[in-house]
Amino acid sequence: MTTPVCTSASTAAVFPTFSSYVRARGPVLLRTARSLSTNPNDAEDLLQTALTKTFVAWDRIEDHRALDGYVRRALINTRTSQWRKRKVEEFAVDEMPEPDPLPAPDPAELQGLRDAMWRAVMRLPARQRAMVVLRYYEDLSEAQTAEVMEVSVGTVKSAVSRALAKLREDPELAMISD
Repeated sequence: MTTPVCTSASTAAVFPTFSSYVRARGPVLLRTARSLSTNPNDAEDLLQTALTKTFVAWDRIEDHRALDGYVRRALINTRTSQWRKRKVEEFAVDEMPEPDPLPAPDPAELQGLRDAMWRAVMRLPARQRAMVVLRYYEDLSEAQTAEVMEVSVGTVKSAVSRALAKLREDPELAMISD
């Protein structure tokens, strides 16, 4: 069973009360709509849609003191429906746009960097060197390194930290990174 949305008899009886409600509460409801949408024009459209739904249901609303809640719920439901229906624009293309590949590093420069790094590691004290080699060249965890070196995990952490600080300050590595 369908109810007529707009007939002259029902419009005459409903319209004055509805229009006075919209005149009185419109600015407050518009603020609510603006809080749901970032675009002021979209907020006005959202409010108009919610008010249309309210007008259609005007006769069925028993407690007219709760109209603000009804309209707010209509605003939220309408906004949620719009959000769910939003279209994600996709464009079909013949070829996938691939980023330009980075130039391959010069193998001679990479070897020079490896050699400089190894010379800097060799300048570390024996214990720090051993921990750095176990942690980063052998890829052991701090706990595994501590077990191999027969020291605590905290000792490994502090020794490796000091070793890395020395490597950062190494003049030969500083010249390469510049």
